[in-house]
Amino acid sequence: MMPAEKTNALVLGASGGLAQALIAGFLADQNIETVIAVSSKPAADSVQAESGLLWIQTEYAEPAMAEVVEQLKDYSGSISRVCICHGLLHTDSLWPEKRLEDIKPEALHEIFQANAVVPALWLKLLHRVLKAKQPTIVAALSARVGSISDNRLGGWYAYRSSKSALNMLLKNIAIEYARRVKNVKLISFHPGTTDTDLSKPFQAAVPEGKLFTPEFVAERLIGIMDNAVVDGQLSYLDWDNKTIPY
Repeated sequence: MMPAEKTNALVLGASGGLAQALIAGFLADQNIETVIAVSSKPAADSVQAESGLLWIQTEYAEPAMAEVVEQLKDYSGSISRVCICHGLLHTDSLWPEKRLEDIKPEALHEIFQANAVVPALWLKLLHRVLKAKQPTIVAALSARVGSISDNRLGGWYAYRSSKSALNMLLKNIAIEYARRVKNVKLISFHPGTTDTDLSKPFQAAVPEGKLFTPEFVAERLIGIMDNAVVDGQLSYLDWDNKTIPY
């Protein structure tokens, strides 16, 4: 039997803790030849030395993102895994809202840009290089709090609604990809509370056993992607491969 042809993996928003764990997981996969990591930040010295890793630094504005996709044409048809890891919950000057009076237009704009607009722009541009004979599995980091039907607590207006918007964008894109790109499966992925900078201010309230390491979540997501079937639909899944209602 001929060995399986090697493919490549693409990690977008590559500087976060979960993205770094995904990169490590893909680098350890003997079926992955090159891991392409895209970030607004430069690669750490330890990462630059990794064999099989290509790090691309860019701004997350559409013209710069289009230039990245132009570079990816050398990998056209050979990218089998795409992880979109952009996510913003808080900054030094921005905090999740607890009540209506906390809503600020600038916070809505900043969080929607990171959590919904940038992932949608990547998928707008990437369709040119994702057409391939082998299936391509695309996972974008969403969140359970983006579920409208599962929202019982309220609050976190910008973050919740940005993830809901991401889910709808991914649903629309899955429908169009099924017509135009064919062999691509989209997954909207809830990682659970992961021990990264995004969740650090809120970890004290996490029940025992429910704060996951990035390595654990990366292993779960890679396993879900490895077993995914192209069906022209968006799957909204948690770390345990269970479906989340929209």
